[in-house]
Amino acid sequence: MFAKEHIKYEPVDLPDRMDLSDEQMLEAVKAFYDKMKRRHTVRDFSDRPVVREVIEECIRTAGTAPSGANHQPWHFVAISQPDFKKRIRDAAEEEERRFYDGGAGDEWIKALEPIGTNDHKPHLEEAPWLIVVFAQRWGQFEDGTRYKNYYVPESTGIACGFLLTALHHAGLVSLTHTPNPMKFLNGMLDRPDSEKPIMIIAVGHPAEDAKVPSVAKLKKPLSEILTVAD
Repeated sequence: MFAKEHIKYEPVDLPDRMDLSDEQMLEAVKAFYDKMKRRHTVRDFSDRPVVREVIEECIRTAGTAPSGANHQPWHFVAISQPDFKKRIRDAAEEEERRFYDGGAGDEWIKALEPIGTNDHKPHLEEAPWLIVVFAQRWGQFEDGTRYKNYYVPESTGIACGFLLTALHHAGLVSLTHTPNPMKFLNGMLDRPDSEKPIMIIAVGHPAEDAKVPSVAKLKKPLSEILTVAD
């Protein structure tokens, strides 16, 4: 992406802006909240396919996220090939068995009980798409020399938020999965050591009999998550 000769400050006019009244802004954000509160983490996927172009456009949206020094320290691998998904499931479940057999500790396992999870992860095969998110510790100029990336966890976290929002906007459901450790994904997906896998996102349409844990519908009220100093 970057060439050394292009790294300089050149201000340009703001290319896009919205001029909404207070009433229009409030109406817009309330409508957006109404849509986002209908997003749910789903583990039960149907076999209905999702066209590649939809996944690509959602990832394109994720790529618009802000990032430290605009280095955009992320890479996404989208997988629909069944054999590949099975390999990922098998490797992830091996890590999960260690997690649930004592690696996580009693407190963590207790916290997961209301969610109803265990070491079986069929969604990693059943979802039509898996998106593996990698965080790039450093990048390379066109001449091959390295440059450091900044605020990598924060930047990739924001991009993942954009991605989950785009997937929901497209009418899809998703599940974020973080097997620990995840280093096996580098070799499996042929990604360099400069990248760290941080998340697997299972994506698709919900099954007809899809269920969600009741506790997942409980969200903290605004009074608990917001302090205003005005």
